[in-house]
Amino acid sequence: MGRFNEYQVIGRRLPTDKEPVPKLYRMRLFAPNEVVAKSRFWYFLKMVNKVKKASGEIVAINQIYEKKPLTVKNFGIWLRYNSRSGTHNMYKEYRELSRTDAVEACYQDMAARHRARFTSIQIIKVATVKAADVRRQYIRQLLEPKLRFPLPHRVIRPASKRYRALYAGSRPSTF
Repeated sequence: MGRFNEYQVIGRRLPTDKEPVPKLYRMRLFAPNEVVAKSRFWYFLKMVNKVKKASGEIVAINQIYEKKPLTVKNFGIWLRYNSRSGTHNMYKEYRELSRTDAVEACYQDMAARHRARFTSIQIIKVATVKAADVRRQYIRQLLEPKLRFPLPHRVIRPASKRYRALYAGSRPSTF
């Protein structure tokens, strides 16, 4: 199990006399647990819709699971992050088993390449990308149908310990 889970959080402004049935807002968020998912929900809702936690309520929170967790898929992630010099938009591609694995790989990649922390990264959209629509060369090279990997340093072992020679007359060929 990965570090992140995908949550669907639905919230709204508290009902008032002026607005008895407020508009619902739904977000799909990636977070380690429900508490962080709720916190991120209020963070984004406050930025976009001027609804804060004190004047709102969470209607529902559900965890979203991958439909086919044993199939390798290509994922495209649109994100925005704050660096030391400003805010940048970015599109990245990953080849993973699930959306949460792709997002986790994205956070690791952003931390390694750009020194971006979890709080400074905002995932805008995660989508499955068809093999024909893959843009990045480092993912496209893995889509070749006759892809083969070398098996270096193959050490030939005896069937059991009694067939092992104590001394060998020549060095083993391991390629």
